[in-house]
Amino acid sequence: MATAYTTGIDPGRAIPARPWISPGLAGTALSGQPTLDGIRPALHARLTGAWLVGHNISVDWRLLHRHLPDLSIAGLLDTMRLAKAANLPSRLGLTNLLAHLNLTAAVTAAAPGSRPRRALWDTTATAMLLPALIRHRFISDSTLQQVTAVAGTPIARPTPAAEAATDPPPTLFE
Repeated sequence: MATAYTTGIDPGRAIPARPWISPGLAGTALSGQPTLDGIRPALHARLTGAWLVGHNISVDWRLLHRHLPDLSIAGLLDTMRLAKAANLPSRLGLTNLLAHLNLTAAVTAAAPGSRPRRALWDTTATAMLLPALIRHRFISDSTLQQVTAVAGTPIARPTPAAEAATDPPPTLFE
């Protein structure tokens, strides 16, 4: 049984306030948190060989892969794709989808002290959402192959030549 792991990461500078930055994380809110280099071994230990699950997981994977390019995972499962395959309203974001499936209270209880749009809460949410969506989508027991056929997301690994040919990606908080 895996245990939860959550931490902030000090980016080494102030974070500009932007609409896509979670409330409370702008400015110097993460100052004093561990650096990415400080938690890199823990992330590799927890994630190497694992399946990563998320709601619109490709966004998280691009960021994670940019900062940990040597990380090797088993695959990606996207609960947003699975929700669409289960014929649930396609415009539902994570919090609305949880509410639609009556899972919000369970997520909040399982992630005390956290809230939506924070890593621990959102991770707990997708962990609870995945089996609910699988039950909703498949009539009988499903296999990993069946689930990945509808919710799997390719692990894009750009070639060094392709990376060199493009502008460098923005940093996490630009």
